[in-house]
Amino acid sequence: MAARAALCAAGLALSLYAVHVEREAARDPSYRAACDLAPAVSCTRVFGSRWGRGLGLVEPLLGRDSPLNVPNGALGVLFYLLQALLGAVGGRGASTALVATSAASVAASLWLGGVLLWGLGDLCLVCLSTYLINLLLLLINLRPAGGWRDPKQPEGPQKPAGDIRKPERDPQKPPEGPKKT
Repeated sequence: MAARAALCAAGLALSLYAVHVEREAARDPSYRAACDLAPAVSCTRVFGSRWGRGLGLVEPLLGRDSPLNVPNGALGVLFYLLQALLGAVGGRGASTALVATSAASVAASLWLGGVLLWGLGDLCLVCLSTYLINLLLLLINLRPAGGWRDPKQPEGPQKPAGDIRKPERDPQKPPEGPKKT
């Protein structure tokens, strides 16, 4: 699906940018990213916080130096690549994995959005953009393969209202003979 591919490409680009910003800020404390628009609108500050790695959950449990305490941007890279790959594969198993992983990403987005709002008091445009992408991916992944349809409408081709023509014969059934009285 083209929409999924476009969202995955955008999410991948934002995630790679997040990893780049975090690395540059760690290398040079005076680094200012393009997404740093004001003191309270700073993705560099968010990515450099403890919440910018391991969803803010790994460090308190396993320590800052744990190999599992990876940047959230790196988790995003893996997530968007997985979504793109599973979307290209198709099938029931892939569909289930797409829904499960995108639901997990929305849960993580809600968690990190709360941290942004109430914990850090910051506005991270890159973060908010990925949260929106995650929500849109979940909606796409929940969408039936044939698209949304009105559950009140019967499936299959419909005749226009008022069409009084004789219904077409089902090619699978033998033709009916003359009616006996």
